[in-house]
Amino acid sequence: MDLRAGRFDGQMTDDAAKFSSSIEFDRRLFDADIKCNRAHTTMLMEEGIIPEESAKKILDALDKLETEGIDALDMNPSFEDIHMALEDYITKLIGQEAGFMHTAKSRNDQVCTDVRIALKEEIENTIGAIKDFIRTIVDMAKDNLDTLFIAYTHLQHAQPNTFAHHLMAYANELRRDCERFEDTYKRVDMSPLGSAALTTTGFPINRNRTAELLGFTKVMDNSIDGVSSRDFAAEAIFDYAMLSTTLGKMADEVVIWSSYEFRMVECSNQYSSTSSIMPQKKNPDIAELARGKSTIAYGELMTVLSMIKGIPHSYNRDLQEVSPHLWNAIDNTNEILKIMHGMISTLTINKDRTEYLAGANFATATELADVMVRHKNIPFRTAHKIVGRIVSEAIDEGIGTNDIDDDYVNRISEMVTGSPINLGDELVSQALNPLKNVKSRTVKGGCAPSAVEESIEIMEDYLSE
Repeated sequence: MDLRAGRFDGQMTDDAAKFSSSIEFDRRLFDADIKCNRAHTTMLMEEGIIPEESAKKILDALDKLETEGIDALDMNPSFEDIHMALEDYITKLIGQEAGFMHTAKSRNDQVCTDVRIALKEEIENTIGAIKDFIRTIVDMAKDNLDTLFIAYTHLQHAQPNTFAHHLMAYANELRRDCERFEDTYKRVDMSPLGSAALTTTGFPINRNRTAELLGFTKVMDNSIDGVSSRDFAAEAIFDYAMLSTTLGKMADEVVIWSSYEFRMVECSNQYSSTSSIMPQKKNPDIAELARGKSTIAYGELMTVLSMIKGIPHSYNRDLQEVSPHLWNAIDNTNEILKIMHGMISTLTINKDRTEYLAGANFATATELADVMVRHKNIPFRTAHKIVGRIVSEAIDEGIGTNDIDDDYVNRISEMVTGSPINLGDELVSQALNPLKNVKSRTVKGGCAPSAVEESIEIMEDYLSE
């Protein structure tokens, strides 16, 4: 039965019907569509717009469908979307009275409402998953407050660090991702239901009541905006793209750190594979796939932005194509989030290796320059020149930081400034010690265990809100 066979009567070809149908990717709107129809029918009954007896039949039929599940629907592509499939089900069950369900409601405002209902739930689930990941990272950080690590800039040795401090960088990035979702949620949490096709309706409907029944915080103020806006979808995809960026960065570091040249971490066998020809290989395939898949949301964002840029107000059928890109961005990113949570939580840290790297390649040189400034009151740029020369001379002479003492520093200082600096062996030794380097970074946000503990407390407060 064609529920809209008035203006046209079966003139659309099978190919055209299939081309225009959204029935396949509408499956995830099943629960939302039942809620939407239930709320709208309840409101129509309460306002006396449709007969109470007919409304109760519709509501009973919706309850029956909810119990039976989506497989009870005829998902034939001849139906444009799940909304028509659902109405067809109700009509077959109770007859023509099912038509009251569509009073003062268009497919335009119904699909917008369904997408917002489903997206709210998706965002809530993603926020929960991010916070679970942050909790795992915080627990790992607590266990690694004194685990020496090496920090990089330009992927070159930079300064000694702790693994806990690096982990908390992940935690803070994920927190901002979470906060973006929390902010976007406010703009998703608005009800367009009652906008009808684009100018609302002549029936005395109660839009505040349907918003209340559906759990929306507010009603959209303009009906044209209600049916035509998809900025909320683009914003949500952006949030998922940014989350993908965070996760992709983590994956990239796992790939690098687990290589033989770095040997800083080892991936669990659960997240690794071997070569089809080289039996000795342990490849970080899952991290590489996560890194590659982290780009998918970017493409979905560009696609949706392009779709919504060049169309006039109000509803256009182009908007139907937004949803599959939204759902794909969500599903893909959630998959990466889950896999990265598991992979990071099962990493093995090669502490001997990371401790060695923290003190290698003159990573502590910055602290030696800082000591000169603090104890000898010389300009930092002068100290920078002295230490830079110390490093270059030591490299030429084939010696490391363990071979640098006060005499060596004085000799280079005389070369640069014309006079010794006389720090003393103890200060030189302390400055070049990676553990003491780390423990001196007590400034808020620093890598000293005390500073990281403060960062952990702040994060735990956020998670407990």
